[in-house]
Amino acid sequence: MFVSDLRKEFYDVIVTQRVLLLVSPDVDALCACKILQALFQCDHVQYTLIPVSGWQELESIFLEHQEQFRYFVLINCGANIDLLETLQPPEETVFFICDTHRPIDVVNVYNDTQIKLLIKQDDDLEIPAYDDIFRDDEDEDEDDDSGNESEGSEPSGKRRRFDEGAVERRIERRRQRREWEARRREILFDYEQYEYHGTSSAMMMFELAWIMSKDSNDMLWWAILGLTDQWVQDRVTQMKYVTDVGTLQRHVSRHNHRNEDEENSLSIDCMRIAFEYDVRLSLYQHWSLYESICNSCYTSSSLKLWSVQGQKKLQEFLADMGLPLKQVKQKFNSMDISLKENLREMIEESANKFGMKDIRVQTFSVQFGFKNKFLASDIVFAVIALLENAERDENGTDNFIKALDSLSRSNLDKLHHGLELSKMLLRAIQQTVASCICTNLILSQGPFLYCYLMEGTPDVKMFSKPVSLSLLCKYLLKSFVSSVST
Repeated sequence: MFVSDLRKEFYDVIVTQRVLLLVSPDVDALCACKILQALFQCDHVQYTLIPVSGWQELESIFLEHQEQFRYFVLINCGANIDLLETLQPPEETVFFICDTHRPIDVVNVYNDTQIKLLIKQDDDLEIPAYDDIFRDDEDEDEDDDSGNESEGSEPSGKRRRFDEGAVERRIERRRQRREWEARRREILFDYEQYEYHGTSSAMMMFELAWIMSKDSNDMLWWAILGLTDQWVQDRVTQMKYVTDVGTLQRHVSRHNHRNEDEENSLSIDCMRIAFEYDVRLSLYQHWSLYESICNSCYTSSSLKLWSVQGQKKLQEFLADMGLPLKQVKQKFNSMDISLKENLREMIEESANKFGMKDIRVQTFSVQFGFKNKFLASDIVFAVIALLENAERDENGTDNFIKALDSLSRSNLDKLHHGLELSKMLLRAIQQTVASCICTNLILSQGPFLYCYLMEGTPDVKMFSKPVSLSLLCKYLLKSFVSSVST
């Protein structure tokens, strides 16, 4: 059942209870978790946090804790499976599900006692009508039973008159049921055949905080990161992304409004969020511009940098911008200030000449004090790298805790470590993509493309995690399409 009032039907119900938080290991879920943790801290809500990476793990964790908790909050997991069938919970157990995965299981939608969905109903859900997928057959069963009873109670010595009308009615009901079942299968197939994503869970949690007048700049930044994570992984359409950016931009203006006449107006609680138009270059403010162009999905696939011709095109692109190689190959912070002042405009102008007309993107930046400034996409890449660091993940939760901690502005050292790990990840992705295309490892099989990575392939261990593998597939697809296009 959909929750229409987040405060009354969700937060007020759990605020006096012990709650078990089950959180999926992705950036959007971590950001939603941080917002909910901040709210729980305000109201002294007792909770236990456990990361969940699969349905088997979800089932085992529930079996272990079902006697200790009545209320379970699931973030980015649970909406697209029949939870009651999978977990077989006691009748008093209640699940609150905040999940971006679509489509939502129809049983979860129409169960109004144990399943509470913290999901926007204005999303394009296209949920089938109740009567099209559920049918009450008790009346038919009673008719059949009454017919059998009347047949069995017939007096001995008398032959029961053959009721042709009753037989025809029974046959007609069975025919109608078969037609209804066939139509139900068709409706469910159309509803469930494609997977997609809805509104960010972090944005939903921020909306709850805003309704309760407990929202803060930190919560707003986490909501921005949740949306940016969806954009980085191509989980939402460009129209959906721009619409949600507009929604968050209004909150940014409200929280970061400053009066120029007041003293010390530049420092607002040592944290400032700003809406910006930036370029689609990954980590360029924490890297060299050359490395960023070579390892960003958009520029690498557009310029076809895996080929000799692509490398020549890159040199022409840099020359068109008027940037010396000595400048673009050193760290961004060390570049001449005169070049950095108009760098975005120079990149946009030259990119249009080289067919990269969509290099401009709407985004947000955050500044902590006067030194540390980050773009939202930079932090998303850093948290992904921390979350899926294959080198150090002894018990499965270490990376989750480190990634969660890196979202706090008091742990900037962990965030900077994540930025370094993300550079390694982007390099590994780009090298793997170039290797696969140059050696023709990407094969077309009808409507599918597949690529087989050998175990001895360098950096293949990095792609054993779901988000890293998803980013690799995204880069492979765009690069392959670019390579076969004229």
